[in-house]
Amino acid sequence: MSDLLDYKCPCCGGAITFDSSLQKMKCPYCDNEFDVETLKGFDEALNQDAEDNMQWNNQATEEWTEGEAEGMRVYVCQSCGGEVVGDETLGATTCPYCDNPVVMKGQFSGDLKPNFIIPFKYDKKQAKENLAKHLKGKLLLPKAFKTENHIDEVKGLYVPFWLFDTHADAFIRYRMTRTRHWSDSSYDYTETSHYMATRAGDIAFERVPVDGSEAMPNDLMESIEPFDVADMTDFQTAYMAGYLADRYDVTAEDCTPRANERVKQSTEDAFRDTVVGYDTVVAESSTVNLDNGKINYAMYPVWILNTTWKDEKFLFAMNGQTGKFVGNLPMKVSAFLAWLFGVTVGVGGLAFLVQFLLWKL
Repeated sequence: MSDLLDYKCPCCGGAITFDSSLQKMKCPYCDNEFDVETLKGFDEALNQDAEDNMQWNNQATEEWTEGEAEGMRVYVCQSCGGEVVGDETLGATTCPYCDNPVVMKGQFSGDLKPNFIIPFKYDKKQAKENLAKHLKGKLLLPKAFKTENHIDEVKGLYVPFWLFDTHADAFIRYRMTRTRHWSDSSYDYTETSHYMATRAGDIAFERVPVDGSEAMPNDLMESIEPFDVADMTDFQTAYMAGYLADRYDVTAEDCTPRANERVKQSTEDAFRDTVVGYDTVVAESSTVNLDNGKINYAMYPVWILNTTWKDEKFLFAMNGQTGKFVGNLPMKVSAFLAWLFGVTVGVGGLAFLVQFLLWKL
């Protein structure tokens, strides 16, 4: 800023002026006083704010060759529209998402070929066993669900993921406060001190995953993360034998905003952990620039379990590499009320909170 009259108060945002009697800048709205040099430093920090620059180079450009695609077919669900890829011997099958019949659409061709694949480590039997373990200890689950819940289908499915690698260079400006309280015989006092801090640096990201399937819920896929990329290998069709593969219908470009969000949030969280010793810390400005951002295409192993109880469908997913299991469950209303209105409101409320958190794990 070229004129001191243009300065804004760091505390309340109001326009401040120079007070000749104090030889300081003073805010007429909140009565805070500032040294001129302090405000100049604050203004210099403000001038470093900039827009994010987050560009990516898509490495997944190779298409399937005629020989690789030979014998592979596309199956489409007439109910939810999901598309899966399997070999020509698959025959009649059902949709891994909604459990409705799927029909053969035709020869598989035209899609991009994955760069990498993580092979399955857990089989169908272990997926069923992990479902039983998932149901144990859920006090809010109706007892009948454990005995009457019917597994309709268990499918081993390779889910398409776009993987984002990059170096993030960031500049983040924080506003912090410290509050002090004291009293005398007449009054209670509160003093709030305002501070500003900046953080700059870079952080590397490898294999940030975003699933490329419209039919697969993002929260379900993120819940079974992480996948161990140490087991990742160059893609070969042999790993797909006996399994379905979800056909990507969300492009890398369409997944980029989600990747940018994850990279930016992780960067801000990492930098935020370095600002300590304050009562409040708020990021007022954040600029993230990506360097050498690359996108690869990979297939990750997932077991999908469709179950039915009281004519309602329940979808579960298990990480086919690590065995991590997630899925939504019905809640017993009477058990819910018992936890909510227990012997005492305090004990009952605390117990329900603990059980609710365990329910989500």
